[in-house]
Amino acid sequence: MKKAYFLLPITIIILLVVTSCKKDDGVQIIPPRDRGEEAVDATAEIEAFLENHFYNYEEFENPPANFDYVIKFDSLIGDNASKIPLIDQVSSKRVKDRFDTDVFYTLYYLNVRQGGGEQIKFPDIGTMSFEGRLLDNTLFDGSIPSVRFDLTAIINGLQDGLVEFNTAVGDPIINPDGTVDYVDYGVGAVFIPSGLAYFSSPPPSIPVYSQLIFTFKLYNAEMGDQDGDGIPSILEDINNNKLEEDDDSDDDLIPNYADVDDDNDGRLTKDEIEENQYIIGPGDEDPILAANEVEISREVDETTGNITINTVTFTDQDGDGTADYLDADN
Repeated sequence: MKKAYFLLPITIIILLVVTSCKKDDGVQIIPPRDRGEEAVDATAEIEAFLENHFYNYEEFENPPANFDYVIKFDSLIGDNASKIPLIDQVSSKRVKDRFDTDVFYTLYYLNVRQGGGEQIKFPDIGTMSFEGRLLDNTLFDGSIPSVRFDLTAIINGLQDGLVEFNTAVGDPIINPDGTVDYVDYGVGAVFIPSGLAYFSSPPPSIPVYSQLIFTFKLYNAEMGDQDGDGIPSILEDINNNKLEEDDDSDDDLIPNYADVDDDNDGRLTKDEIEENQYIIGPGDEDPILAANEVEISREVDETTGNITINTVTFTDQDGDGTADYLDADN
């Protein structure tokens, strides 16, 4: 399966865009746009789109037979002039630029259906189908079959939008023909300014400084542990701001969620914590966890009804109040 462009890991933005030109000095150096100025222009472009377009809300209100629950946009012209514009149906949130923390964006998203399952979190591993388009409706990527993706590896604006939605209810339904159905999944769209997308360094199919639209059907979420150190990445958000990039306890330029040795003491994080497992029967009370112990996951055996609870204990051998995996002196 072709790898989706939006799944490409986000790299450090190229500071200078180098273009060849027919001048005696050979190369012209063009600095990227100011991120704050670009944010203003991007917002204006997106708001203009929202004011002049609508989505197929009437189909969602009264779904026809075999409706695919795919969001489609069209212009408010002609017979469609009286439709409700997107600007009156979207929600918004204030989002920080990851490269210039003085810059903020108004991120617009369309919540068509919240979803009846659990809310996906910023470092989760998700499953969804999607389409990615430019504001002129050009399709640059998409997948009708569901794909698994790492929220920490997609463009920031899509990550920031998805966390407003819930997954499907229950387990997927496997049909006789091998296709998979989900019940009450989240359906939405997010309108992403270039500074939360690819800015000046997009893939070949996307022009520089493009505003993007992603529509999606969100099916499933799994707790992420991107570095495999035994600590879910949601717990490595030390400053609790729901961003994974800015927690670096040992200042080694590797964020905690991707760092196998969070205190840089030469001992792997997974060797400085304790992983525990409890199995309880149907109707039994949950175990009482220690003050420094956190539940990571639980699974139910459908045959026996037994529940397996997995936890992590953050040991502190020297009793200084800092867990061993963050304490380089211990």
